[in-house]
Amino acid sequence: MTAYLGSDGLAVDLGGDAVLRIVIDRPAKRNALDDDMVAAMIAAIDAAERDEAVRAILLTGAGEHFCGGFDIVSRNTAGGARPRAGSIQRRLPAQAHRLVPLLTTVQVPIVCAVRGWAAGIGLHLAVAADFAVVADDARLWEPFSERGFTPDSGGTWLLPRRIGDVRAREMLLLGRALSGEEAAAWGLVHRAVPGADVTAAAEALVAQLAGGATVALGLTKWLMHRGAAATLEEHVRDEAFGVELSSRSEDFREGLTAFTEKRPPRFTGR
Repeated sequence: MTAYLGSDGLAVDLGGDAVLRIVIDRPAKRNALDDDMVAAMIAAIDAAERDEAVRAILLTGAGEHFCGGFDIVSRNTAGGARPRAGSIQRRLPAQAHRLVPLLTTVQVPIVCAVRGWAAGIGLHLAVAADFAVVADDARLWEPFSERGFTPDSGGTWLLPRRIGDVRAREMLLLGRALSGEEAAAWGLVHRAVPGADVTAAAEALVAQLAGGATVALGLTKWLMHRGAAATLEEHVRDEAFGVELSSRSEDFREGLTAFTEKRPPRFTGR
């Protein structure tokens, strides 16, 4: 079994239910991320795709907030010499700009449970996940226009595709913050529920995914991502590839057997 390592501020645990739980645990900083936390999250999610013991991922935040963004204050006020010009351009491809695309492409379904603030990269984690269950009073915000710099970690790619250009401009250019209820109504997140129900709703959803036909779910996620930039002719070829692989799985045979026996399938993820 793969050994999962967290970092200071990030807890990673694989339970017996085949769910890899990643907890952003820095509540004194509204769970703002730093370089080590991002690196540990990348390592855990990357390893999960190759670990057959993992069938779903649950990403949550400890305390009152999901993730308030990246801790740029600590980075820019820390002691030591000022980095040379171009440090951001050199650093981002290996950090945040690797993490967010990984969430969209890893063939393991990901659920985010969001309370309180989800800002900047915290918002982008929730949007890049397959499902985000948010508290109806959560605050989802793009802080960049009010801080005087441009968005990163995929915000200008993710938001227009989820909610359209007009609404994306409200968030990215005007800095409009959404409640969880508004975000669900806009189609930015999967579902908004009362804050007290977020954990139960997210756990139920991730359990459903972890009990699903893992190969087929992973390939379906891959197809949806590939299809966003493919022609129809290219995409149906990819679909044929997906059917070829998924129909060779044990879960496919179980699905057919369950159908003929008129019972729910019992998928094993194989």
